[in-house]
Amino acid sequence: MTRKLAAEFFGTFWLVFGGCGSAVLAAGFPHLGIAFAGVALAFGLTVLTMAYAVGGISGGHFNPAVSLGLAVAGRFSWGELIPYWVVQVLGGLAAATILYVIASGAPDFAVGGFASNGYGELSPGHYSMVSALVIEVTLTAGFLIVILGSTSKAAPAGFAPIAIGLALTLIHLISIPVTNTSVNPARSTAVAFFATTGAPAQLWLFWVAPLIGGVLGALIWKLLLSPGESPGLIGRETE
Repeated sequence: MTRKLAAEFFGTFWLVFGGCGSAVLAAGFPHLGIAFAGVALAFGLTVLTMAYAVGGISGGHFNPAVSLGLAVAGRFSWGELIPYWVVQVLGGLAAATILYVIASGAPDFAVGGFASNGYGELSPGHYSMVSALVIEVTLTAGFLIVILGSTSKAAPAGFAPIAIGLALTLIHLISIPVTNTSVNPARSTAVAFFATTGAPAQLWLFWVAPLIGGVLGALIWKLLLSPGESPGLIGRETE
């Protein structure tokens, strides 16, 4: 169990450091900024690389909504859910802390949103709370379906991390303008408390919506697409 938790801690650390780091350090860099498409790709690459690196140890969740969805789908032990959530949040917070130390070393550094999520005035496109709720639920549900489908026995072996990483990239390409993209409560929590925009007051939505979406996606897969599916790479029990 210790190895699983360590893997989830480091995997979530990498996701936040790589994904949010690309937004904070590189997205707006003069003349060389990677813009939001680059940030979307960065998030996808963090999941792809860590799924290959430590997925065989912990199942490669790196996301409380994914862990919950896998438990609902019968791919993950309910008894391990809370410990996974704890280390995922801690891994994200550790990454955000180091990112803040690095970013604050710039002469013109201003915290601002610090890659946090939001709706209304905190939404990049000033989308409403309802828009944020709907897109986060929908995209998290779709993410779970991709995870469960790509790790099923019917899927080609060894390619699941690629499908999952590309799915997360696509999710960011769709929703960065709406919420700055969460679909992951640990990612949202990690940076919210460093922001100076009031992001913590909206953090509830970025727990509620992804968790609902994770459950919804798992139920769609379990009840409609592949009843009785056996565990695959993500959520596989390990020694």
